[in-house]
Parts: sequence; structure tokens; C-alpha cells
Amino acid sequence: MNISFQIKPFDQLTLIEFHELIQLRNEVFVIEQNCVYQELDGKDIFSFHLIGKDENDLTICTCRILPEGISYPEVSIGRFVVKKNVRGKGVAEQMMKNCLDFIEKNFNEKAIRISAQCYTEKFYQKFAFVSTNKTYLEDGIPHVEMIRKN
Repeated sequence: MNISFQIKPFDQLTLIEFHELIQLRNEVFVIEQNCVYQELDGKDIFSFHLIGKDENDLTICTCRILPEGISYPEVSIGRFVVKKNVRGKGVAEQMMKNCLDFIEKNFNEKAIRISAQCYTEKFYQKFAFVSTNKTYLEDGIPHVEMIRKN
């Protein structure tokens, strides 16, 4: 699958881009997962946003990269989402590679901490994330805290 990726700070997103990434996050995290929660948490304005578009210029994936001190003392990756109709086609792997490359080039931080939905733990393990054994419910969904150290 041919995907074009961009990573931008919040203040460089166009209104259309921000609308599309919020729309995708709501489509998956609120509607598909049937989870009513406050999607806009105030962290987007401090984050870098990865946007992946297909050959038709449709946003099919997004996530945010949060500098250290926003969610955790370490850099973090969050709101990692892939449109349902393109899952299982390597999109998430391409996203994660882009995120890790961006973090390596732009942050001196050696560790990345994430909050992962428990069912995705094996995916993150492929990228050297390990569980901290801290599990919890977030908005009624089981999560596990994971960390990647270089």
C-alpha cells in the first residue's frame, strides 16, 4: 500500500488536516470501540502529528508524538489509529517506523513510554516496547503501560 506520511507540529496543521485526524480518532476510539470519553484532552497543541494518506489523499492513519513532560517524563506516542478498512496491510508498522525515526532525529530522549490497549501489546513488542506490568482500565478499556529504551 502506497502511503504518504507527514509529521507536523500542531500549529502547522491545516484546519482540514486537524479535522480529518480528529474525525478518524472519533470514528475508531469513540464509535467503533463504543467508548464515550473526552477525545480532545488539551495535549494535541503540544504534540507532533503523524498523518498518513492513501493514493486518493484520504487520511487513513494518524497518531501523535508527545514531547517529554506532556503525558510522561519520557517522549510518548499516543492516539495511534488506523482506519478499519486498511488494517492488516502493514500500515501500523509503517506508522511506527516513521514515529521512531522522527523521535530519534528530533529528541535526545532515550526512552519512549506509551499507554497501549492490552490487545495491541504484541504489536508494540515487535518494536522493542516492554510492559512495565502496570495495567489499568482507561475509559473502560484494558490498557498496559509500556516502555522502549535505547
